[in-house]
Amino acid sequence: MIKVLHLISGGDTGGAKTHIFTLMKGLEGKVDAKIICFIKDTFYDEAKELGYNIEVFEQRKRSDLSVVTRLSDEIKKAGYDIVHAHGARANFIAMFLKNKISVPMVTTIHSDYMLDFKDSFYKNLIYTGLNKMALKKFDHYICVSDNFKDMLIDRGFNPKKIHVLYNGINTDENIDILPKDAFLEKHKIIYNGEFIVGIAARLDKVKDHETFIRAAKKVLDKNTDIYFLIAGSGDERTRLEDLAKDFKISDKVYFLNFVKDKYSFFNAIDVNVLTSISESFPYVILEAALVGVPTIATRVGGIPQIVKDDETGYLFDVGDDEALSKHILDLYSDKEKLKMLGSNMKENVKENYSHEAMGRTQYEIYKEILLGGNK
Repeated sequence: MIKVLHLISGGDTGGAKTHIFTLMKGLEGKVDAKIICFIKDTFYDEAKELGYNIEVFEQRKRSDLSVVTRLSDEIKKAGYDIVHAHGARANFIAMFLKNKISVPMVTTIHSDYMLDFKDSFYKNLIYTGLNKMALKKFDHYICVSDNFKDMLIDRGFNPKKIHVLYNGINTDENIDILPKDAFLEKHKIIYNGEFIVGIAARLDKVKDHETFIRAAKKVLDKNTDIYFLIAGSGDERTRLEDLAKDFKISDKVYFLNFVKDKYSFFNAIDVNVLTSISESFPYVILEAALVGVPTIATRVGGIPQIVKDDETGYLFDVGDDEALSKHILDLYSDKEKLKMLGSNMKENVKENYSHEAMGRTQYEIYKEILLGGNK
């Protein structure tokens, strides 16, 4: 059985965390996999709870490279066939690990690495450059969308070393969902049957919540029987709250902070929205789909592979709040269409984006990498 060591920061809470947990589930019985992370946080606790093989090689700070020797010894002692990194911190460590091991190293491209630190001048200045340098050291690359594969090719990476693995979701997961009324009451939202539009994304510029709020303003100018829920935390919150106040729609726009109980959030909304400027293959679309909620999203990254106009949701161009508001109003007026889109989306995800499909594809990629070596 192929032995793979996964490296990840351990501070992850979003798509990368879901990706690796789903991947571990999909690889069960196919690959002997272990995770090593460098921060002990909720990622580690959740992985242990799920029964995954995980260990912490704790870094005192990001520049602490004492973990490199520990990793090298672990890889040689346990006889790993592949080292698989996820994210900027793991990529940075792997750059130094490269000269100490002789097995292929692969990294998953979960996002546009040129935008990962966009909201912080200091981090962007330092970490983006380091990540670019580290990425050049890998033998193979796994992209979560065809667009990201094209992005790497455009930036000079060898197309023969780039593979595509769409995000999958654990369709066997026992989902515990709060009833809609209970979820809304928990978040102090007085509900009297209003249509509810939601977005679940961290509050930073690349997610472009401003377009969401501008669309909310246009919708509410025509129909006040609609609520807008924003699940996420981040540096943009104050600016976005001020924008809602300026538009005089604060009584209809609710900021919920980070919502750990994601499925209860999606169950409480009627339509899911994603306004991102850049995306990979976002999990929030798959998660909403599992509870039968369709998505209206920007036409970026891998989104058009799953959101199909008039089949599983609707697409609109980045920043086009007019188109977004029109789609919301149309679905408010056509509940049968809303139900049909949600049903189609759920069926599509269960058939094509399950953890089993993800695991099978990743296993074939690992075999291909080993057949080709690390050259």
